[in-house]
Amino acid sequence: MLEFQLKSEYIELVKLLKLLGLAETGGHAKILVEEGEVSLNGTREFRKRAKLRKGDIVSIFDKKIRII
Repeated sequence: MLEFQLKSEYIELVKLLKLLGLAETGGHAKILVEEGEVSLNGTREFRKRAKLRKGDIVSIFDKKIRII
């Protein structure tokens, strides 16, 4: 499991995907979310700008990212 250290109160889902290189562009990140490829805490997440906070776990493809 990957870990991502927050530097502020939250990060938006699409920004995290782009920052970690899981999406090539912001537009690609939005498409991944819209198509249901991303889960947040075990539930499919369709909100592109979902706010991720400490303790959240994002799943995409075969990767999991814990927000710390």
